[in-house]
Amino acid sequence: MNTNEQFRSGFVAIIGRPNVGKSTLMNHLIGQKIAITSKKPQTTRNRIQTVYTCEKGQIIFLDTPGIHKAKTRLGEYMVDVASRTLKDVDVILWLVEPSSHIGPGDRHIARQLEDVGLPVILVINKIDTVSREEILLFIDAYRKLYEFDEIIPVSALRGQNTEDIIDTLFQYLPYGPQYYDEDVVTDQPMRQIVAEVIREKALHALDDEIPHGIAVSVDVMKKRKKSPVTDIEATIVCEKESHKGIIIGKQGAMLKKIGSNARYEIERLVEGKVNLKLWVKVKKDWRDSDFLIKNFGYDRKEV
Repeated sequence: MNTNEQFRSGFVAIIGRPNVGKSTLMNHLIGQKIAITSKKPQTTRNRIQTVYTCEKGQIIFLDTPGIHKAKTRLGEYMVDVASRTLKDVDVILWLVEPSSHIGPGDRHIARQLEDVGLPVILVINKIDTVSREEILLFIDAYRKLYEFDEIIPVSALRGQNTEDIIDTLFQYLPYGPQYYDEDVVTDQPMRQIVAEVIREKALHALDDEIPHGIAVSVDVMKKRKKSPVTDIEATIVCEKESHKGIIIGKQGAMLKKIGSNARYEIERLVEGKVNLKLWVKVKKDWRDSDFLIKNFGYDRKEV
């Protein structure tokens, strides 16, 4: 553990509307993929904690679900997770897309931040998609929305200016202890990461209307004795019988594709061979059932 008196450490919440690139940014900052990413909104459902450590200090990032108007119990849970996270951190990193039009979603977030009393750093993401002149206009527009401590334009996907985020965060974090060992990058259980990887591959492979209605539970995860093989059995849960057919696909082709893509990534995570078996079950309207959303790992009490 670091005993340097100049060592800074603390907790940073990454917030923003759905689909602005929060998980992509966090993965890039810590140099390893932990949070799943996709172009579909509501990809992140739980608060995901990752750790960045260097000689200057340690930053614990909390990647939150996108703040949005909830339409289901699961949606309410996700917004609750994001809102509660704001009370547990030292600095807030607010991620937005490059635009001079500030919509109701971002105005809602600005209102939530008014009473927080923490340093807020605005990160304008996806600057690789616009011109330099436009970025200055966007900065000006957001300055009128909220009194930010810093504004940093970046491209999380391309890694542009992301080192500025780390340097800036250390300016605002307090001096403090090293909470985690140097080699720790997340406090997520491997079983949960595996479930999220499978869900990500399903998100990538399936049509827009289905992914919102799926959850993944890992039923078995066991490394074989005297063997490098890990056996994993997981269930993809969907809301409708018609969705089940689409997830399985013609002669099981879609399920095989999801499994194959997931297995490749899981093998890199566990650093060994994986025998992955997937099943599909229907749980009607599970996103509006407190019991089922808790069963699939979305528990308000654990926030």
